[in-house]
Amino acid sequence: MLFRPGEAVKGYVIVLSGHVGVHLLGPSGRDILLYEVAPGQSCIQSTLGLLGGEAYSAEATTSQPTRLVLLPKPVFLELVDSSAAFRKVVFAAFAERMQAMMQLIETMSFMRVEARLATLVLERADADGTLAITQAEVARAIGTAREVVSRRLDKLARAGVIGAERGLIRVLDRAALEALATSAAM
Repeated sequence: MLFRPGEAVKGYVIVLSGHVGVHLLGPSGRDILLYEVAPGQSCIQSTLGLLGGEAYSAEATTSQPTRLVLLPKPVFLELVDSSAAFRKVVFAAFAERMQAMMQLIETMSFMRVEARLATLVLERADADGTLAITQAEVARAIGTAREVVSRRLDKLARAGVIGAERGLIRVLDRAALEALATSAAM
């Protein structure tokens, strides 16, 4: 756990290696994956807090050993004020992440669960068409409940589109999955 909602932002985070997932938590305890921070990327939650003075509104966790750099708030603010090059990097990263957040809102609002599920499997499956992922992880990534994912996976497995077993999804009919992914209308 790197940070939780309500905690003060201590500095500007840049991931060097590993992976950070940033999740928004709902009142019911469910959460949705807002974005992932890969090596070389920064965290928009940290940038928001540093520029706007607000506490974190999401939580960040690592799923593997992760190395990062934390520029303390005073250093970050001084660099933003004094370095046009640094300011350009910060705002370019901020704009890119905001664009991705807008795409997430569009996807969650206008794309059916089946299409989001198919897209996730296609994007994350390895070259052999296999994806090691739990139903809970799928649910967080596509913004739905684990029970909904379970029902949709069962339906796709019965149709012969995927093979699903505990913690593993295998693509059996890529063309059918691609057709489902492009049928975005709700």
